[in-house]
Amino acid sequence: MDGKTANGLVRYSNKYKIFGVIDSTLAGKDAGDILDDAPNGMPIYKNIQECLEKNKENNINTFIYGMAPLSGVFSKQDEQIMFFAMENKLNIVNGLHEFLTENKNFNKKAKECDVQIFDIRKPKKIDQLRVFSGDISKVTCPKIAILGTDSAVGKRTTSTILTQALCEKGVNAVMVATGQTGLIQGAKYGVSLDALPEQFISGEMESAVYQAWKQEDPDVIIIEGQGALSHPAYLSSCFIVRGSQPDAIIVQHPPKREFLGDYPMIKMPTLESEITLLESFSGSPVIAITINHENMISEEVDKIIDEYQKQFNLPTTDVLLHNCDTLIEKIVTSFPQLKKQLN
Repeated sequence: MDGKTANGLVRYSNKYKIFGVIDSTLAGKDAGDILDDAPNGMPIYKNIQECLEKNKENNINTFIYGMAPLSGVFSKQDEQIMFFAMENKLNIVNGLHEFLTENKNFNKKAKECDVQIFDIRKPKKIDQLRVFSGDISKVTCPKIAILGTDSAVGKRTTSTILTQALCEKGVNAVMVATGQTGLIQGAKYGVSLDALPEQFISGEMESAVYQAWKQEDPDVIIIEGQGALSHPAYLSSCFIVRGSQPDAIIVQHPPKREFLGDYPMIKMPTLESEITLLESFSGSPVIAITINHENMISEEVDKIIDEYQKQFNLPTTDVLLHNCDTLIEKIVTSFPQLKKQLN
């Protein structure tokens, strides 16, 4: 669960070519096999030394810290590994709240090794941040938010796959990232919301969507969700809804997850209660359900898809196991102006 940044980069990266994953517990296996039961040729190494040794010809120049622990800070072992990476001429990409560019030891080491450190979550200076302005009302294309019932349930994955599927159908779809992984993957528009002072989160969310609309003239904007609106520890969903004011919502849910991912003492919300909460809070309809199939076999996935479609009268799918056709059909039905864009 804490490796969701690495998981996302294994599945998709528009910015970096990923040569390998470091995971001592799964060394020697294929990352695609581990995540999606389908090999992708991306090997898993026991440590950084092995990865560099076996990739000498590939001129690797970047080490991405692919973890997202609840603590948001590095362990001593993490620091040692990153020092080793810098000594081997690797730039460091950091997605945590602990900013390495503000650490004198890391700055000194980076200078000695002639490498760069990129703190993805580090926000702009206060005088560059925006408060909510109302510009979101100028956005004329449909805005669809992919929200969920917990953190680490696949909202970004579904957002990415749906955006790609829409583009393949001829629809000019643009995704707005709201977390560090989407930005590391290369999202052109977005901001890591949970690193911002509260006063500016809605405004920065609004600005990211508005800029995507203004610069790309898209047919539809897909907005990546964070956490869950009902989650007691995360407020990002609240600001995503307020700042982007989505016209429709797709809900991502893991049917077999009994307790919140980082909080094993708190039971998961029901899908029904989350849908009710989202629609009440946003004033916009939930138009589809997407499944996270963790701890499920394919027969169970198919069964739960059928059950949810009957119970909620909403199209339901798992975008990693099936395609996005039912989602796209519902989106076009909900926003008929998109029909003329389809191939």
